[in-house]
Amino acid sequence: MVQNREIVVKKLGLIDYKEALAIQEACYSTIVDRKCGRFTVQQPTQSSPSGYLLFCEHPPVYTLGRSGSIGHLLVDAATLQTQAIAVYHINRGGDITYHGPGQLVVYPIVDLECFFTDIHRYLRLLEASVIETLTYFNIPSMRCPGLTGVWLKADTTTRQFDRKICAIGIRVSRWVTMHGLALNVNNDLAPFGQIIPCGIPKAVTSMQQESNKSISIMAVSYILEQIILNKLNTV
Repeated sequence: MVQNREIVVKKLGLIDYKEALAIQEACYSTIVDRKCGRFTVQQPTQSSPSGYLLFCEHPPVYTLGRSGSIGHLLVDAATLQTQAIAVYHINRGGDITYHGPGQLVVYPIVDLECFFTDIHRYLRLLEASVIETLTYFNIPSMRCPGLTGVWLKADTTTRQFDRKICAIGIRVSRWVTMHGLALNVNNDLAPFGQIIPCGIPKAVTSMQQESNKSISIMAVSYILEQIILNKLNTV
């Protein structure tokens, strides 16, 4: 097998969650086929990328990870139907979160064996990429010890982390990643009030709320793409 570090970037725009999941699964299968040597003449091993970066937004949807509790969804099915918010139980790690228009969702489908085989290191890479992106837009953020994701402190004098700006939940099988991160850019934050986000009773914020202005999701997407690719290519 000829190993490479090519990452294919796909901008999917506003796309239904179920459709995006099908694309994730297709990318995952392509990489696993390469790893297992299952290729046709039209799909030679050497031309297969080691990963994909899928950038998108979703119509309103709640997703519940395999370790999540349905009790963290605080409204009933009738309310969700009225609001046209779908709910999906999925196979990523983590608890419940919300996706909606104006939120940048990134799904890296990456063969970690082409880079490094360390899941914790991969999670820290995603967090660091978001933190650097937020710094570019003059929004200071950091990791919260013991919790996955990217957080903002209450103020500069306290150790307390009081609001979350980016959720991260992944699945890794055969060292190939799925799912990823959701960075709140200009999205409506009200639907987070109907859940206990990620099972953690803390507030949620967005780049728009922190900067008091609308921020181009395309610009955020471009910066985050460059940072993730750079980090993967320099390990």
